[in-house]
Amino acid sequence: MKIEVPEFIRGLIFDCDGTLVDSMPLHIKAWEFAINDAGLTWNFEFFDSKKGMPSNEILELYSKHYNADINIDKVLKTKYDYFYMHRTEFKPIEHVVDIVFEYRDKLPMAVASGGSRKTVNVQLEDLGIRHLFKAIITADDKLKSKPAPDMFLEAARRMNVEPKFCQVFEDGELGLEAAKSAGMLATDIRLFDCE
Repeated sequence: MKIEVPEFIRGLIFDCDGTLVDSMPLHIKAWEFAINDAGLTWNFEFFDSKKGMPSNEILELYSKHYNADINIDKVLKTKYDYFYMHRTEFKPIEHVVDIVFEYRDKLPMAVASGGSRKTVNVQLEDLGIRHLFKAIITADDKLKSKPAPDMFLEAARRMNVEPKFCQVFEDGELGLEAAKSAGMLATDIRLFDCE
């Protein structure tokens, strides 16, 4: 089943990790490596449930949840070093990237991700699609993170498209909630396959 873009849509907004780029398995491996390296308790379900959130916020929640004293900067450095070292492991999510190529020069497009600017840019550049986006919003923009609608609303503003005419492509519950809160058409890319 192909993802449809309705005729009334005037702007497209994409999450990055897990939506444009099949990088979530690598992010999880990097988290596991960093948490174990710091001598902390690894919990897949905890980290998997925080998809779409900025990494520092995830660690702040982890610290509260486990009542753990964490050197957030050190754990994040370990996580990102691991991620960049293994970046050949991530691949495009073809049926979503196809939409980017289909609508380039037809509709303005943006990326709104809870990832860091460096991580998002590295992934989009590695896929050869970074130049196709009018705006790239990341955790470095210091907006409220998903499920707040702020990142998507800022993406719409930068594209100069009213929120009600935007379609958001997401793979995480927090992002889908944020898109709906922004008054946008939320599309869960997990419901579609590549064929």
